[in-house]
Amino acid sequence: MSSLEQLQPLLLPPAVSLWPPAPGWWLLLVLLPLLGLALWRWRHLWPRKAAVPRGEQPLDPVRLAALAELALLPKPYDGAPAGAWLQALNGLLKRLCRNHYPYSQSHTLNGRKWLAFLDNRCPAAGLTRWMVLVEGAYKPECKLDDKAIAGLTQAVDTWIRKHV
Repeated sequence: MSSLEQLQPLLLPPAVSLWPPAPGWWLLLVLLPLLGLALWRWRHLWPRKAAVPRGEQPLDPVRLAALAELALLPKPYDGAPAGAWLQALNGLLKRLCRNHYPYSQSHTLNGRKWLAFLDNRCPAAGLTRWMVLVEGAYKPECKLDDKAIAGLTQAVDTWIRKHV
């Protein structure tokens, strides 16, 4: 007789039934809905955070310095030539762009491309309307009225505050 013939047949494990569940499962079945109800009630009782109005963010030191420099630039009122003022505005904007966007090569742009670059960074400023910003410095005796000076100053101020 071989050793294989002496082996007993395999015994299968007893069948595990799903019903009735073990005593701990009954407790869990009762506690889960109670826990859900408690969380739902706690959510309504928990104080909500007040909505924070989205105002202007505090400005970084570079932008504050740029705004201070913009305020100190002498404006060409009363028919004074505006070429030097426009060059100073352009220089200020180019320095800011070189600082904030070092890999964009923005300091090499001029004309409409320069204004389009500025508007892409801050459409709220609307600097593409101010073609005089790039052309005025090259026109002999470029003069601006007081309304244009105030508008261009406001547009540059907006760009400095809000560009991304």
